[in-house]
Amino acid sequence: MARIVGGIGSSHTPTIGFALDTHKQTDPVWAPIFAGYEPVQKWLREKRPDVLFFIYNDHVTSFFFDHYSHFALGVGEEYAVADEGGGPRHLPPVKGHPGLARHIALALTADEFDLAYFQGKPLDHGCFSPLSMMWPHEGHWPGAIVPLQVGVLEFPIPTARRCFRLGRSLRRAIESYPEDLRVAIVATGGLAHQVHGERAGFNNTPWDMEFLDLLEREPERLSELTIAQYAERGGLEGAEVIMWLIMRGALSAKVRKLHSAYYLPSMTPIVTVIYEDDSAVPNTETDAGFRERIARELAGVERLPGTYPFTLERSVKAYRLNRFLHRLIEPQYRRRFLADPEPMFEEAELTAQERDLVRRRDWRALIHYGVIFFLLEKLAAVLGITNLHVYAAMRGETLEEFQKTRNAQVLYSVAGQDPKLKQSGQ
Repeated sequence: MARIVGGIGSSHTPTIGFALDTHKQTDPVWAPIFAGYEPVQKWLREKRPDVLFFIYNDHVTSFFFDHYSHFALGVGEEYAVADEGGGPRHLPPVKGHPGLARHIALALTADEFDLAYFQGKPLDHGCFSPLSMMWPHEGHWPGAIVPLQVGVLEFPIPTARRCFRLGRSLRRAIESYPEDLRVAIVATGGLAHQVHGERAGFNNTPWDMEFLDLLEREPERLSELTIAQYAERGGLEGAEVIMWLIMRGALSAKVRKLHSAYYLPSMTPIVTVIYEDDSAVPNTETDAGFRERIARELAGVERLPGTYPFTLERSVKAYRLNRFLHRLIEPQYRRRFLADPEPMFEEAELTAQERDLVRRRDWRALIHYGVIFFLLEKLAAVLGITNLHVYAAMRGETLEEFQKTRNAQVLYSVAGQDPKLKQSGQ
């Protein structure tokens, strides 16, 4: 079974990554940053976690306001470093752990936390600034991460209480995962700072000390504060410390603090803490019972013939192909596809099997592979093929045979402009 080895809190200011990349270890102004992370590095070496559950917020890099979620869980196989305007940092991509991510998604959803899921998105300094300082990364990283992006920039944002409760649910999710994994919970952001408006440059060290004390000893008191109260005491951007309550909620009621460091060089305090459980956490149901409960909603669906729910597992497996087909909504992309798709297959790094499925227009096999139907209908529309042809092909029937099972003999497509629909499914 998976187990939580402890929790880490860390600021995620880009100052941290800048200090590392410009080799400021011996500069007296910058040296305290490195000193604060040395105990974190040592603790991670000793605990050897297989996975870091990494709580951060994106800074309008990979997540924009055309679709902005409170909790977005990374379910992909790998995460690259984002370009935030001046080129990405020279860091290797970090592996994800799709299996653990899927299990956490199932558990949190069963506990009625509404999640978005992402993959294929690079991560910005909210993740890689502290990660690069705390984990060695010469050529590769020591383990994998499961990132949780918390939407704290566009109001209303999650409450402190909801973050704390999510942490409690997260603990049960991780501990019920059947694989033998060591997991550390890392929360990032804060502490007191504000970077916009006439209040830019605001700090409040006494509040930071109070926050850290309450986080260790009485975290539920922190969960009672409103976002406005966090903003008053710690600056509006400093209210992102509610993310630390996710980490704290995943630990036991009583914790042992192994390390704490605080340094305020400029705009943002650079803080690190390490906690380990120091009391028992009772479980009200067995792991087997818990896994059965969280799987309840889709239990039995496998008995429905010809039915393939688009699960996170299928989404990760077929992500590359689904992304390729999704781009057919772009006029220039589909013109290229109709002219000659072969160079595009290479650009999209499709496997030989994936290319063959598209070339043959094997609608049923594409569904079996993991392509969602609503991208198949886009492909069909580009090719001038009706939805009805696709339905018939998936059933192994001719169009005429399928039409006999319908109340009306109609043909249609999602194509919006003069589709010139063909009368053949090929």
